[in-house]
Amino acid sequence: MTSPNQPLIVIPCARLKWHEPAPAGKFYIGRYHQACRQAADALTRNGGQVLILSGGYGLVTLDQRLEPYDTRIDDPDAVTPDELRAQARALAVDQADDVTVLAGAKYAAAARSVWPRATAPLHGLGIGRQLQRLAQIRDGAATAVQL
Repeated sequence: MTSPNQPLIVIPCARLKWHEPAPAGKFYIGRYHQACRQAADALTRNGGQVLILSGGYGLVTLDQRLEPYDTRIDDPDAVTPDELRAQARALAVDQADDVTVLAGAKYAAAARSVWPRATAPLHGLGIGRQLQRLAQIRDGAATAVQL
């Protein structure tokens, strides 16, 4: 749970996953996810919360234990916007004011179904520029809002 004025950072899941059940914070092993996670950790260094947006599970906390799955956010059986909103309410983050989505377009759109005014600093960038921005955030060269 995060207070409305603390940052809430939403990052995507990854295609590459650990081969057995694990906490979400250790489950995803893809390079892009790791870059998003490092940037999210930098943005919440002084408080806030990181959630992972999973195509199969929806919004998950870093300590939530996950079973292996293979569902992307745009798959027909993926979590729905209504399910995401219900999960956000259950996690008491549905009213968060300071929401940043560090993800590509499809995951950012899904997150914005919950938080329409969420900042999406990677929007419109190719993968190379996204990774560059994530590294800048991770290294403290810029905040997500400045980019």
